[in-house]
Amino acid sequence: MDKLLIEGGQRLEGDVVVSGAKNAALPILCAALLTSEPVTLTNVPRLNDVDTMARLLAQMGVALDARTSGVVTLDARRIDWPLAPYELVKTMRASILALGPLLARCGEARVSLPGGCAIGLRPVDQHVKGLEAMGATIDLEHGYISAAGRLRGTTFVFDMVTVTGTENLLMAATLAEGTTTLENAAREPEVVDLARCLTAMGARIAGAGSDRITIEGVSRLHGATHAIMPDRIETGTFLAAVAAAGGDVAVRSAQADSLEAVMEKLREAGAEIDVSSDTSGKTIRVRRNGLLAAVNVRTAPHPGFPTDMQAQFMALAARAEGTAVITETIFENRMMHVQELKRLGADIEVEGSTAVVKGVAKLTGADVMATDLRASACLVIAGLVAEGQTTIDRIYHLDRGYERIEDKLSLLGARISRVA
Repeated sequence: MDKLLIEGGQRLEGDVVVSGAKNAALPILCAALLTSEPVTLTNVPRLNDVDTMARLLAQMGVALDARTSGVVTLDARRIDWPLAPYELVKTMRASILALGPLLARCGEARVSLPGGCAIGLRPVDQHVKGLEAMGATIDLEHGYISAAGRLRGTTFVFDMVTVTGTENLLMAATLAEGTTTLENAAREPEVVDLARCLTAMGARIAGAGSDRITIEGVSRLHGATHAIMPDRIETGTFLAAVAAAGGDVAVRSAQADSLEAVMEKLREAGAEIDVSSDTSGKTIRVRRNGLLAAVNVRTAPHPGFPTDMQAQFMALAARAEGTAVITETIFENRMMHVQELKRLGADIEVEGSTAVVKGVAKLTGADVMATDLRASACLVIAGLVAEGQTTIDRIYHLDRGYERIEDKLSLLGARISRVA
């Protein structure tokens, strides 16, 4: 099992290029199930979760060509087996995103229930209720969701904002008979990116990015080429790392308008942030030379502060001047990184869903263990500012959502390496 070794205390300087977004790539890979024609995706990140989704689609009969770096062509003209088995679903909850497309295209689907999750329950009841409202017959037995039926347009109001639930019903509705309206829909940029891809495939969608999405069903979708959006959470992680460690870094190929809440909090903390345009898209330049101030954070659905940046900001707050109050409102168990930060010398007290972080004069290197994807990024940032060596174990969590992060940080001057 690989580990990361970090020698802290180095400022970060230079340029870094953001990879494609994991949370956009996974549903868009599933969208290829909706058509019998090839779908070509560019800017696809090389991540464990993407590999898992590719294996899942391949066992259904989808032909994949990924010979060119960052480019994947999917051909789903034959779907031999509309099944997502437990062996693959248990390693990646996003496998539930195959349910809607399989049902819409094949008239049937069988997907394993995802099971537990390290950061919370993440129920799939909204997926099931929405598909039932569209006319599907669904049975939950032996740990599987078995769905069948011809889908019809409907109006469905989500009981809670759910990104994957919105994406699943959005994909299913593209081939449903009639018009579907999704109320209280997720507004995340990844939902908008999925809608762009579906529109390129011939779907008729209005309102993506708002809490009301309308989909007019069509009889068939065709092939298309689509570029996956830049990863806003990877972008935010690099911005937070520079704010914590100090330095001057240009984060290129970014999507700045998806990170307004994060950039505003970093400015409050004392970082200088400028956004410019170039031939590769947006560039976000982040600098921090002065003191790092504590800032309060409360997570919320987009356009609020993203839950996927909460852990990284806690690492930043551990070395800031003053006290920060960090409140998690999305997942009920997303502070398992606190105990590992304490091993590095952080002063944090947790009560319920709120953490009170008192900045300390220094963090010191220690052996720590990653508990989930964003907790891994949190520990990397803490290791960059800690005195001495930090060893991070169980970094397979990190590889689920960050493409070669140790190589990218090394190019910025960090002393970081991967060891077996």
